[in-house]
Amino acid sequence: MDPARRLGVRQVAARRAKGAKVPLSEHEQRVLHEMEQALYRHDPRFASRVRNESVYRYAGRNLRWSIVGFAAGLAIMVAFFTSSVLAGFLGVAIMFASSIGVAVNLKRMGKAGLSDLSRTVHAEGIGQTLGRTGTRLRKRFRPGS
Repeated sequence: MDPARRLGVRQVAARRAKGAKVPLSEHEQRVLHEMEQALYRHDPRFASRVRNESVYRYAGRNLRWSIVGFAAGLAIMVAFFTSSVLAGFLGVAIMFASSIGVAVNLKRMGKAGLSDLSRTVHAEGIGQTLGRTGTRLRKRFRPGS
């Protein structure tokens, strides 16, 4: 008998909402495994990136860049506002766009993402967390690469 009929649709929906896992059949597991292997063979770089990337990391990286953008906008505003109102306004516009970026990425990360990010920073230290970013940027912009 179908579980939805035996338990009732509401009870099945409640179980699914609580995070009950439904196992894949052997055929589905085999198909999934074949698809993963084909992806690894076809594009190993993309497969590695998908395996290591999460929504929290993506949003955290964008959050960092938004904070850097906000600081740059503040520096532009403070440095050039007295000499050029247009440059000062540009700094304010950059700050505004960056603050929207901060809000969007904080919302995207949610509570779980913030705790994951803070746990990573506490476990590895701020120097190592920021050091990975610097190393990655140096690799990306290295001459001759």
